[in-house]
Amino acid sequence: MKVINSRFHGIIDYLVVVFLVLSPTIFGLPELAATFAYILAGVHLLLTVLTSFEFGVIKLISFKLHGVIELIVSFALVGLAFYLGAEEGGLARNFYIGFAVAVFLTWLLTNYRSA
Repeated sequence: MKVINSRFHGIIDYLVVVFLVLSPTIFGLPELAATFAYILAGVHLLLTVLTSFEFGVIKLISFKLHGVIELIVSFALVGLAFYLGAEEGGLARNFYIGFAVAVFLTWLLTNYRSA
């Protein structure tokens, strides 16, 4: 059931960028995990700005390709979570697993043909 249209997905995308920028401070992420959060924020902002949908600015990437990229990222985030390991009581691992689940659920619920 695809309940998220391209317009709502665009709003989510920009909120994700803000979330990623604020997460190191809010959650007290270790330095390496925080660095990855900032990098992901930049990459996600770039992806969103370059996507051909309501909130895209330059519109070079199709919304369908945007979805494929997000699916790949959701699985890569699980790998990142285990790469960062269990330091700090597993904080970084748990953060990135949770974020991976959120990205995957957003992918699962988005109608990438709606743009």
